Amino acid sequence: MGKITHSPIGHHYIVEASGCDPKIIGNVEKVQQILVKAAEIAGASVWSISCSKFPPSGVSGVVVISESHISTHTWPEMGYAALDIYTCGTNVKPEKGVIFAIEAFGAETSHITEITRGIDEGDAVFYHSFITWEERLKKAGPKKERD
Repeated sequence: MGKITHSPIGHHYIVEASGCDPKIIGNVEKVQQILVKAAEIAGASVWSISCSKFPPSGVSGVVVISESHISTHTWPEMGYAALDIYTCGTNVKPEKGVIFAIEAFGAETSHITEITRGIDEGDAVFYHSFITWEERLKKAGPKKERD
């Protein structure tokens, strides 16, 4: 009898969002709304929400979903947001939540790593695989020439 291969347990997206709008990623209420909406767009079930502002201007937030979590920490002074979305099962589409969040943050560019987790070849020894890519999300304005 051959080995039974199981579906992966989850998908984990690690996102570096650059060129974000500081007014958005520095606002606790806006960041919270974006994370919750990202969860909803992904088709996840929200269980709890916690977002806080940190000096001088960063925001940290986590949305616990029944499928796992969505979290972020932002650096408005640098236009940067780190985003993390992990979901289990096959009923959610985390990539939809990723795209929504980085667009809502106003990111110009994102570097995305997708980790497929909990891969099993039937021997109960789990492993992961990953792919990574970069996306330019909105047209960058012309660069100023330097003297």
